[in-house]
Amino acid sequence: MATIDVFQHGIPAESDFGYAQAIRSGELIHVSGQLSLDEAGAFRHADDFTAQLQATYTNLDKILDHYGATRRQVVSQNLYVVNLPQHATAAAEGNLAYFGGHRPASTVIGVTDLTFPGQVIEISFVVDMRLPA
Repeated sequence: MATIDVFQHGIPAESDFGYAQAIRSGELIHVSGQLSLDEAGAFRHADDFTAQLQATYTNLDKILDHYGATRRQVVSQNLYVVNLPQHATAAAEGNLAYFGGHRPASTVIGVTDLTFPGQVIEISFVVDMRLPA
């Protein structure tokens, strides 16, 4: 039987919207779209793509750390980017810096809006714990 482990940052939006930041089922971890929220759940860095990307990766690292996973175990990711033509180069550079030599499957989707005014990036992952850390 698969074990289930839910991760929460402990922010109000999790109970307000009824979701988990991540859920582990067996050896797979599905990570909800992460963004530049601080520890209190406040959105930070409106309209600053680079700062939002860094804060988003920091939140993703918190989830990986919780499960004892590494970036090398990320098998796929979705990036949702407002004004993709403007931010495509920064997204690619940030992705290369974050993953180093690892190459997960990746989908980059240009969107009109995200949850918060000034939010320009959101990233979700799937992690496979069977892969070497």
